[in-house]
Amino acid sequence: MTDVPVYMVVNLGVTDADEYRQYEKGFFPILKRFGGQFMTFDDNPITLEGVAPRSGRMIIFTFPSEQAANDWWADAEYQALSEHRRAGTKIEFLTMVHGLPPRG
Repeated sequence: MTDVPVYMVVNLGVTDADEYRQYEKGFFPILKRFGGQFMTFDDNPITLEGVAPRSGRMIIFTFPSEQAANDWWADAEYQALSEHRRAGTKIEFLTMVHGLPPRG
C-alpha cells in the first residue's frame, strides 16, 4: 500500500504561556526532522455545526505518512519536549486523520 499523508488535529487551551513557549521553540525543528509540516493554528475557530471545541486553540500539521507521524510521537526528544506542552496547556485531543490514497 502506498503511504498516504496524515493530518494531526489538535485542540488545546494554553494555561501557562511560558511553558508553552518552551514547547514551541523546540517543536518546529523536531517536526521538520520527521518530514512534518505545520499548516495553521487558530485561537478563534468558528463552529458551524455541532459542539464547539472546549479549548480555544486548534492546530493542524501534517506528516507524509502514518509511520512518520508515529516515529515523531515515539521520539524520545519529542516526548521530553512535550512535557512543556503538558505543563502549559489543557489538551482536549491530538487526533491523526488519514489523507486519501492517490487516485489512479
